[in-house]
Amino acid sequence: MRRVVRQSKFRHVFGQAVKNDQCYDDIRVSRVTWDSSFCAVNPRFVAIIIEASGGGAFLVLPLHKTGRIDKSYPTVCGHTGPVLDIDWCPHNDQVIASGSEDCTVMVWQIPENGLTLSLTEPVVILEGHSKRVGIVAWHPTARNVLLSAGCDNAIIIWNVGTGEALINLDDMHSDMIYNVSWNRNGSLICTASKDKKVRVIDPRKQEIVAEKEKAHEGARPMRAIFLADGNVFTTGFSRMSERQLALWNLKNMQEPIALHEMDTSNGVLLPFYDPDTSIIYLCGKGDSSIRYFEITDESPYVHYLNTFSSKEPQRGMGYMPKRGLDVNKCEIARFFKLHERKCEPIIMTVPRKSDLFQDDLYPDTAGPEAALEAEEWFEGKNADPILISLKHGYIPGKNRDLKVVKKNILDSKPTANKKCDLISVPKKTTDTASVQNEAKLDEILKEIKSIKDTICNQDERISKLEQQMAKIAA
Repeated sequence: MRRVVRQSKFRHVFGQAVKNDQCYDDIRVSRVTWDSSFCAVNPRFVAIIIEASGGGAFLVLPLHKTGRIDKSYPTVCGHTGPVLDIDWCPHNDQVIASGSEDCTVMVWQIPENGLTLSLTEPVVILEGHSKRVGIVAWHPTARNVLLSAGCDNAIIIWNVGTGEALINLDDMHSDMIYNVSWNRNGSLICTASKDKKVRVIDPRKQEIVAEKEKAHEGARPMRAIFLADGNVFTTGFSRMSERQLALWNLKNMQEPIALHEMDTSNGVLLPFYDPDTSIIYLCGKGDSSIRYFEITDESPYVHYLNTFSSKEPQRGMGYMPKRGLDVNKCEIARFFKLHERKCEPIIMTVPRKSDLFQDDLYPDTAGPEAALEAEEWFEGKNADPILISLKHGYIPGKNRDLKVVKKNILDSKPTANKKCDLISVPKKTTDTASVQNEAKLDEILKEIKSIKDTICNQDERISKLEQQMAKIAA
């Protein structure tokens, strides 16, 4: 009987690395032993965790700044320990979160045209973990909601707009958390842990909705991610150390919908998922290939498409959101592969003869607008991502600055305080004191601003003088 080839518009997807002059060269990629992707990308910037002496740092490069990156290029360097994970905010292309070995999470605002000076002051520092923070992940649809997970086996969900930790899941994991993934509307999270369990958690009710013991029986790290239809996709290792991938239904986690064994390599498989095309790309750390699969409703559910192979092994991988792709070239994915000393974009394309917009490849995709405010989500509301059409390409809009309004702890204290009752201070004096304080504060702020302006002017003067010296020396 003749074998019928399964019909799929993605059967001929092929990957191609860009030319050398379009790579980012001379970057010292971090050597820290941690299984995160070390790279985060959005339509404006590529961020890469790098080697840094005395603390942790990452580079933020505008996408067009290809070629050799100077050693003196400014970095984001406020952490006192190595940076382990970074994640761009899906609702603001200039805001990035970082988790570090120094037990803190920091949120940074990158200037619109990239960095001209190194950035040491984050917009907000989120402190709550007692051990290093290896995972940061923004909520997909609610503004300013950030999840962090640390080696203290705790997951904290923050309202970045106020700098508060509003949910702390510290008793659900008995061992190290390998990864955390939000579902499509951000109502659930799924986690993979060193205890070989995959858990699906409702963070607001603080309860485990479903779990599977020994999702993969091997001892090496697993990964678990949510798919758009609510199923969970996992990668891990068998008892014989073969790499596996599996698909699970939340309603019945006893047996996987599909389980495939791949090879005996020992690199952790990092899954990248495109909900618009239902394609999963698997990038093994230390591999030199990217395998991709299509998820469908027909058996065997996970269909192998192809493999992109190259000579060099990958140290990490960045994945561009759909709105950052070139729709005129039928580009359906773009990866940023980290080598030891450079970052190389890899473009995945579906070959098409027509130059017209291919609406079957580009259904409406998640846009940069948040569907909910943080407070609404914490109160229990859910919303799917707000979709945009890519028919005329994506034009990045103006991002509003991230403002953090810390709540005054004194406001929440009970007013009926015995000691206060004893000392009855006339109201007027407190008013005048606060006015004086405000005036003093304004004075200090003005002085700080003038000092900063002076420093900027001096910097400019120094660079001009250096240029003059260089001319004379030449």
